[in-house]
Amino acid sequence: MQKLLWGTAQMGLNLLPAQAAAFDTFTEELLAWNERTNLTAITDPDQVEIRHYLDSLALVPALAALDGVSPATLLGRGVRAIDVGAGAGLPGLALRIIWPKLRLCAMEATGKKVRFIEHMVAQLGLADVQTVHGRAEELALRDEYRGAYDLVLARAVASLPTLVEYLLPLARRGGRVVAYKGSAAHEEALAAEYAIRVLGGQLTRLIPVEVPGLAETRVLVVIDKVSQTPDGYPRGRGLPRKQPLGCEENPDCGEEMEG
Repeated sequence: MQKLLWGTAQMGLNLLPAQAAAFDTFTEELLAWNERTNLTAITDPDQVEIRHYLDSLALVPALAALDGVSPATLLGRGVRAIDVGAGAGLPGLALRIIWPKLRLCAMEATGKKVRFIEHMVAQLGLADVQTVHGRAEELALRDEYRGAYDLVLARAVASLPTLVEYLLPLARRGGRVVAYKGSAAHEEALAAEYAIRVLGGQLTRLIPVEVPGLAETRVLVVIDKVSQTPDGYPRGRGLPRKQPLGCEENPDCGEEMEG
């Protein structure tokens, strides 16, 4: 817990005792479940705090600075968010623990991970959290999800030319998409420019973030939703991965990359 308390303080976040206790429970349950089913390759508790929690929470000071407000002001806002490819609940659940007014949907295609997220939501008593078992390329075509979210998040899901086709249809006009990326963020953003434009987005900012205790480069790719996504997107049959928009001349631009 020392890594998390130190790191959140470095980021200007005031972690309340109940929130710190919730992260402790999250770590205990994550590592216990991980012994039975593969949820994460990170099994050292300190590294869970750094690589999962602090990495996820780095979004808050970055977005606050982008909007010209304090982290506390941002965390006081009511925001409807969706975490696409939520995995073991990150970044979504980590953000929800410190963001009481976040109305979160965790979308995940792997059943065992959905069950873990549901377990954690119940264990932590988190209100306004919905779990959805399915793929964004299918669910984003349904009215209840399409164009419904203020904030659409993804961490370590796919390269950006592919990812924006999953994410942008879910954002409302005036909403925002944020992809957690690594050192290849700038190259991926260039490769995704055409797709972002076609899908109704506008690349707003690439924000380098310092995650306390983490040496690797972290960049948040922020895309604003400026117009409606045309009908027919996202395409089905795996096409966003196989044939990313705008990647006809560069077949490598759609390959999966770690965020």
